[in-house]
Amino acid sequence: MRGGGLLVAGTTSDAGKSVVTAGICRWLVRKGLKVAPFKGQNMSLNSFVTREGAEIGRAQAMQAQAARVEPTALMNPVLLKPGSDRSSQVVLMGKPVGELSARGFFGKAGGSSPGEALRGGRREELFEPVLACLEELRSTYDAVICEGAGSPAEINLRRTDIVNMGIARAARLPVVVVGDIDRGGVFAQFFGTTALLAPEDQELIAGYLVNKFRGDVTLLEPGLDMLHGLTGRRTFGVLPYAHGLGIDEEDGLRVSLRGAVRESVVAPPVGEDVLRVAVCAVPLMSNFTDVDALAAEPGVVVRFVDRAEELVDADLVVVPGTRGTVKALGWLRERGLADALARRAAEGRPVLGICGGFQVLGEHIEDEVESRAGAVDGLGLLPVRVRFAREKTLARPVGSALGERVEGYEIHHGVADVRGGEPFLDGCRVGSVWGTHWHGSLESDGFRRAFLREVAAAAGRRFVPAPDTSFGVLREEQLDRLGDLIEEHADTDALLRLIEQGAPPGLPFVPPGAP
Repeated sequence: MRGGGLLVAGTTSDAGKSVVTAGICRWLVRKGLKVAPFKGQNMSLNSFVTREGAEIGRAQAMQAQAARVEPTALMNPVLLKPGSDRSSQVVLMGKPVGELSARGFFGKAGGSSPGEALRGGRREELFEPVLACLEELRSTYDAVICEGAGSPAEINLRRTDIVNMGIARAARLPVVVVGDIDRGGVFAQFFGTTALLAPEDQELIAGYLVNKFRGDVTLLEPGLDMLHGLTGRRTFGVLPYAHGLGIDEEDGLRVSLRGAVRESVVAPPVGEDVLRVAVCAVPLMSNFTDVDALAAEPGVVVRFVDRAEELVDADLVVVPGTRGTVKALGWLRERGLADALARRAAEGRPVLGICGGFQVLGEHIEDEVESRAGAVDGLGLLPVRVRFAREKTLARPVGSALGERVEGYEIHHGVADVRGGEPFLDGCRVGSVWGTHWHGSLESDGFRRAFLREVAAAAGRRFVPAPDTSFGVLREEQLDRLGDLIEEHADTDALLRLIEQGAPPGLPFVPPGAP
């Protein structure tokens, strides 16, 4: 097989498209197939840097890991990084090409300007480049498993669609629609999604996949039979609700804290105490997956906070990355968190700033790029001055800290001028305040353990890091669980036929169709 494909669409955002796509990728690669994930357009503040220095959504990087291939820009050619309710940075083939309003991106008439054109950055003008990326992947891999965005039945956006039925129709991809039954209303969602599509789009809707089911599946079967009678389309599987999957989630302006605070049961602490980690839930929080490796440690309790009182009992406070450094700085001051961080620093209690959080902890920020706020005073906890450059730093650095090897990745416009303190990765340390631009550093097991030992000593906790926690192994176990979900609860023979042969002919039209 060469060039097979499937589009995993969803009835809503967060229906489980990312999980199902990753699960199918892992199932297929375990069968010996060469597989790649693909998402034509992604909106997320959680991103990753590929080895060639391209920025893509973290969900696609995770899916590439599920497929056991190196992620590339081809897998996510368009990434939107929201900066407000109405505008996003457009990342094209891994490189930022500018800011664009929703009106400009979706091609609404009026309000156009040369700046908004972004070298062909309007959504409809990106269709051919996105399709070319998909076709290049299909020429190289046995199968490409594509993830849609939102719902394919967003009838207001269908004309400019480059990620759902637009790409499916152009590439003749069969489509499986995923619905989250845990939210309720899944039958109406399946039927309504199909019935709002044009006949040419409906021809590609092969069937449905129920996600997050709890209970006895035999009670669901009469409804699935009725759905088949109404639509002429079968259900390819019922996936049970699975706790603690812990995969990287996509987020636009919303942050699902469930994505970072895991439901899975971890081993009890090795030492006598636990470590409490408070993560400041700053506006436009990005790459909050940085703390996943902490949450995976036995005896480390991670929570997200937005009030100063919640820092009182924390052994470590993390100020995470953000797409709005100056906005986050104002938010910290308005809520009293800035003063609480200053008190912690004065008392020698641990604080870690990552990327935008590192910039916030510095003395001074000069921003004519992201917020265009000009000169702004930082919190002054680290001897660092930050200037925002128009060129974005995208890198995969390797270094050492605390006597351990560290790998990370960088995604930032801010350039840090470090003027003192002890060196710490690319940033610095003053007392128990640490700052770095490096995302993902805590996934380096030896460094994470060394860092937690420092935190425990500064916090006066009798906490001992587990000697054998491997974040990489845990991630592989999670991806295998996703593959197991597909293999054990989906009709894999039928899915494989779809991937190889496309949607079955003669699927009935469900009225009324697109308006």
